[in-house]
Amino acid sequence: MSGGGRSVVGGSENVEVRMNITVVGSGYVGLVTASCLASSGNHVMAADSDRHKIEALSRGKCTFFEPGLREMLVDGLDSGRLKFSTDIANAVSQAQVVFICVGTPSLEDGSADLSAVEDIACSIAQNMSDGLLVVIKSTVPVGAARRVSELIESRTAHPCTVVSNPEFLREGTALNDFLRPDRVVVGTNDPEAMQVMRELYAPFVRTNQNILFVSNEAAEMIKYASNAYLATRISFINEIADICARTGVDVGQVRAGLGADKRIGSGYLFPGAGYGGSCFPKDVQALIHVGQQAGADVGILRQVHLRNERQKRLLAEMVLERLGPDLTGRTIALWGLAFKPDTDDIRQAPAMEVIRRLRQAGATLRCYDPKACLNARYELGDVGDGVTFECDPYAVLDGADALVICTEWNEFRTPQFDVIRRKLKERIIFDGRNLYEPATLLRQRLEYHSIGRQPTAPVKSISSKPIRNAV
Repeated sequence: MSGGGRSVVGGSENVEVRMNITVVGSGYVGLVTASCLASSGNHVMAADSDRHKIEALSRGKCTFFEPGLREMLVDGLDSGRLKFSTDIANAVSQAQVVFICVGTPSLEDGSADLSAVEDIACSIAQNMSDGLLVVIKSTVPVGAARRVSELIESRTAHPCTVVSNPEFLREGTALNDFLRPDRVVVGTNDPEAMQVMRELYAPFVRTNQNILFVSNEAAEMIKYASNAYLATRISFINEIADICARTGVDVGQVRAGLGADKRIGSGYLFPGAGYGGSCFPKDVQALIHVGQQAGADVGILRQVHLRNERQKRLLAEMVLERLGPDLTGRTIALWGLAFKPDTDDIRQAPAMEVIRRLRQAGATLRCYDPKACLNARYELGDVGDGVTFECDPYAVLDGADALVICTEWNEFRTPQFDVIRRKLKERIIFDGRNLYEPATLLRQRLEYHSIGRQPTAPVKSISSKPIRNAV
């Protein structure tokens, strides 16, 4: 095997923790994985076919926003432990361990597109120079690791072990999730592969109890099941919020009572405008497809997906119910474009649905987000000139009829209510993340609409009819 360190699949007795690692794919998962592994002393080559991305990363410029990642990237470059290349073949030939971190987007039927994973598997087989451990970190359906192993074994005589090692990174807290994981799931029954994975993750776990060794198929299912369960909790509390809104109950009080039960807990039980991002929507649909192919009843998962699709329309429907179906001549200010705070990711973000629906009704929108404006401008290129973006959250309020909040950035939690009140024409806030207490907004003399709670207004009464979910 090329390079220093231990032979991963060759039976060498010379053990050294530092390894030569290649990470194929320099997107979100790949860059976080490469940077964190380099930070623990390994020599990491991050390879990607996108020349512009590799050039930017080689200069220490992150291609997306993630708190703390740029600093870790620069540290890795400065230390010489982290390098970038477009020569995937050469990067594979020098590696002891190869991490596959390429995308698996949804196909039209909801299944995961494995073409990039399979292409990398073939490239590994053609370019590996010795025994190799291949670690699949991409999110893949049950059986994908077996398929990758077959592709490699049919194309090379070199020994190769394929393990599934799903990622559980949350955008906005990805570095902490990698460096201090709740658990590390590894799919393999190969003793040497187990030892290598223990060594790789030793700096990030206090005891081996944090590492769970299972079959490849179980590891693949754990990833999908984890995301589907979290998505289910979100859709569940949003459905409860709908019932609360229709019956005059404050969903915040209900959530507090639910979360106090130790069997349930409070995580992922915040009502809102729906989940988005690159994981939950894609993985729920992929698991539905896996279940259908296996002949399973996937009724719960279907309803999780459908509830979320309805929920993403809810905020726009609240605006239309209050201001009327024709918003021609109306200006709406919007805070928050990313699907969650501390990221610039607008994939499947509820704000995109809100903007498109309000534009269809004739509204002009002025938008602000601390990080996601550039991505949103590109994504919304099809909506015409009726959407603009500002660098100041209060600038978007000038002359606007109402404010819509789609993302719970911290800077929105304690705003200057007097400025909001002065700038808004009708002094109305539609809060898709329940950032404020209705009593607080009442004292601030602002009309307030939120999720699963009754609307409030300071002087003139507003319709007592609950705002209903989109059908």
